Amino acid sequence: MTKPRVVIVGAGFAGYHAAKTLSRIARDRAEIVVLNSTDYFLYLPLLPEVAAGVVEPKRIAVPLTGTLKGVRVVIGEADHVDLQNRWVGFTQAEGEKNRLAYDRLVLAVGSVNKLLPIPGVTEYAHGFRGLPEAVYLHDHIVRQIELAEQAEDPAEQKARSTFVVVGAGYTGTEVAAHGQLFTDALHAQRPRLTVRPRWMLLDVAPRVLPELDKRMSETSHKVLNRRGVDVRMGTSVAEATCDGVKLTDGEYVPTCTLVWCVGVRPDPFVNELGLRTDRGRLVTDEFLNVPGYPEVFACGDAAAVPDLVNPGQICGMTAQHAQRQGKRVAHNIAASYGFGQRKPYKHHDLGWVVDLGGKDAAANPLHVNLAGLPAKAVTRAYHLMAMPGNRTRVGADWVLDAALTRSAVQLGLVPANAVPLESTSPEVAVHGR
Repeated sequence: MTKPRVVIVGAGFAGYHAAKTLSRIARDRAEIVVLNSTDYFLYLPLLPEVAAGVVEPKRIAVPLTGTLKGVRVVIGEADHVDLQNRWVGFTQAEGEKNRLAYDRLVLAVGSVNKLLPIPGVTEYAHGFRGLPEAVYLHDHIVRQIELAEQAEDPAEQKARSTFVVVGAGYTGTEVAAHGQLFTDALHAQRPRLTVRPRWMLLDVAPRVLPELDKRMSETSHKVLNRRGVDVRMGTSVAEATCDGVKLTDGEYVPTCTLVWCVGVRPDPFVNELGLRTDRGRLVTDEFLNVPGYPEVFACGDAAAVPDLVNPGQICGMTAQHAQRQGKRVAHNIAASYGFGQRKPYKHHDLGWVVDLGGKDAAANPLHVNLAGLPAKAVTRAYHLMAMPGNRTRVGADWVLDAALTRSAVQLGLVPANAVPLESTSPEVAVHGR
């Protein structure tokens, strides 16, 4: 008999762990196919350390082939779903069109940068959601410091040494914290640069890390203040130009760097599926099934999964939820074939970690608030535990960074036009029943 085929679209936290868990449960009783635009799983939480030169880019790109035992990996961009005839169309890297039939489908397409209608932002800001963006930002920071050192005009030197981050959530806070340490190190190596690099962190929220525990917010704010990061709460960008940004309080800040970390939105793929959505996310039941299509499941940032811990709400767009939803999807798919019993997704928050660079971090494992070195130890232990591969290499980079002077060169591998804030998503056509 032909094995049933499970197609998983996306290999982020949700898709990767769905495939890994299902391959262990299925034990060759099902064909598992992962369709993804890259051949690696990206460990997003360490992107700020890539931008700051702490961790090499390849360390956080865990290869799909080899780490997903018994899983077939197909590289391509999904662009067509036929729900009636049960197949997914996709475009391969060199433009060839192809399709995959499925018996079970998991939609784990993730999220993209959240955009706001602010003049100039899409032209002059850069997001921070992928490896190319982190590599670009690293090179850009080094380049601006080098150009600032060479500048004869004090105004130009100051503008090139000013870095503006919009969004004081998890990512933006880490980018600013790591960035200030990185540019201080670059400044120390350049005696001709008389201006200390300045980082600004903006958000309309009343405090940094507004989605996390208040004590973690206070710890992070103290670290940022101690380092000299200009934290502006209740303030954002009103307009971006080629040579600076105008803030909502009327101040104009000359700068050559605008990093956009205001949050994420579901992949536009979701809007074209012809299925019911909630705030742009695919509606599912508590078993992660798409209503009306028992063979279709959704999980991760693109899925509006009911939050059983907080009735009436949907689960947040976090890596914690995505990873655990992926595992639950795998078990429920296995149950649909008679192996085990399906269960609803229910997850209690186990705490958060925020790496602030150097010896600083904020963490609340099991809701025990920590700061400083204890928090740093917990944070790094968590990341090593959560990473599905490359742990030794990441650990080695941390040791080398602590012991040696950080190498700071710009390789110029990713040009600015290769990482626009707003990218066009492939058109998706879907045929329902």
